[in-house]
Amino acid sequence: MRRVLAVCLLAGSVATGVAGCGYTPGQRAVSGGAIGAGAGAGVAVIAGGHPLTGALVGGGIGALGGALTAPGR
Repeated sequence: MRRVLAVCLLAGSVATGVAGCGYTPGQRAVSGGAIGAGAGAGVAVIAGGHPLTGALVGGGIGALGGALTAPGR
């Protein structure tokens, strides 16, 4: 259980970190959601979970992180 939690936290951190790709909050939300969905599905497969659930969770975290981050300048 600790491994699954650690992997999920790591994936969420990575998704939030790369969610700043874009200039507007909408662009960052879309790119963050896409990156997070891919990462979440991968983590779910590694952790033995369902890839669709991982993609939904990762996509949500990534989209939220992208929408809330400021554009890099």
